[in-house]
Amino acid sequence: QAQLVESGGGLVQSGGSMKLSCAVSGYNLDYYAIGWFRQVPGKEREFVVGISWNGGTRYSKDSMKGRFTISRDNVKNTAYLQMNSLKPEDTAIYYCAAGTRPLQSIPLGPNDYAYWGQGTQVTVSS
Repeated sequence: QAQLVESGGGLVQSGGSMKLSCAVSGYNLDYYAIGWFRQVPGKEREFVVGISWNGGTRYSKDSMKGRFTISRDNVKNTAYLQMNSLKPEDTAIYYCAAGTRPLQSIPLGPNDYAYWGQGTQVTVSS
């Protein structure tokens, strides 16, 4: 059974940086896309950024390209989300997820991801 565990969340001031990790066990990520999502209370979980099995990336918004960077280390079976120039509106619970099908392009919808972590809270103070 696959298990994804996020870490690295916490409290940071506006303009600061934070790096999230997503450690995966019981599931070989080599050929699967990984996505990062976030959710705030009362809103749907939204796609932030994803990385394909071969390193291609897809961002939900162009404005995130210069601030968020996704990466993966298939040897460590871990994905990362580096977030810079954080804003209060980035405050949310961040989740990582693993894709359902091998060699798949990066899906945007939560239903296209098979396994999820428990989430890590990111709070950006103004």
